[in-house]
Amino acid sequence: MDAKIASPLVDCLQYANWSPSVFTEMRAGGVHAVHATIAYHENFRETVANIIAWNRHFERHPDLIFPGRSGSDIERAMREGRTAIFFGLQNPSPIEDDIGLIEVCHMLGVRFMQLSYNNQSLLATGCYEGEDPGITRFGRQAIAEMNRVGMVIDMSHSAERSTLEAIEISTRPIAITHANPHWWHPALRNKSDTVLKALAQSGGMLGLSLYPHHLKDGSNCTLESFCAMVADTASRYGVEHVGIGSDLCQDQPDSVVTWMRNGRWSKATDYGEGSAAAAGFPRQPAWFGSNADLGNLRHGLRNAGFSEEEVGGIMGGNWLRFYTASFGPMP
Repeated sequence: MDAKIASPLVDCLQYANWSPSVFTEMRAGGVHAVHATIAYHENFRETVANIIAWNRHFERHPDLIFPGRSGSDIERAMREGRTAIFFGLQNPSPIEDDIGLIEVCHMLGVRFMQLSYNNQSLLATGCYEGEDPGITRFGRQAIAEMNRVGMVIDMSHSAERSTLEAIEISTRPIAITHANPHWWHPALRNKSDTVLKALAQSGGMLGLSLYPHHLKDGSNCTLESFCAMVADTASRYGVEHVGIGSDLCQDQPDSVVTWMRNGRWSKATDYGEGSAAAAGFPRQPAWFGSNADLGNLRHGLRNAGFSEEEVGGIMGGNWLRFYTASFGPMP
């Protein structure tokens, strides 16, 4: 393998306004794999429609992207100079109230599913709820089924007790694909030291977020500050458990925030992070505005004291190992 790409670049969460220009910027940034959100509040049939739209992208742009199904597809992307797209759900709404749809979604290419998105779901509690009763009866069975087929439990938007219970219940390591430590920046969505210790001890993965609401100093967060946080996170929980999950919403109109926050459940926007005065997408930090900028992190991580091997792991090698172990059926 070419030494220049001895380790992959994997972004474990994006919700971009997908287009040829975004796919071209993925290549410009040397991005080998992206976990792409294909549903927030959609039901099963609406999620299938989103997959159909992705199939058209794959058909029209085969020189840039292809569907990712296993860790080996990241290695294929490295060889071929393309980007593997892995599907994920930010809410369990696509499985509705039917546990059989977990396997069907996996067959359609879904490899990640959050058990809740901010609110209480049929499976778990979201981080904006005032009370967290933990994983539900349906949630326990859903976790077992996800473990069986090879779909990763993602607790990025879930509350504390629910997240800790998911780590305990799951027989396979789980992921928090896009969040930062609460001790660095006390955003509601960032994760406590207790959660991150349990995640690492169970073999799970943390994707560090570049979304301004999750960053110390927000849109003004510097590359140096972010990479210093990465170094502290790695020292506390182990560098092998750390990756990137940028939460990039590139080229999305501000109106999309209404869908993300409201879904169908509310007439008033649930702003959550941010305020009514700034309901749209926040400005990205100057050093990360698009997929073409992801490579900037390598330089920042080197300056923060990481070895080349550690940089390679954080930028994608750790996710490659996790994908390889997680996406197939239980051994």
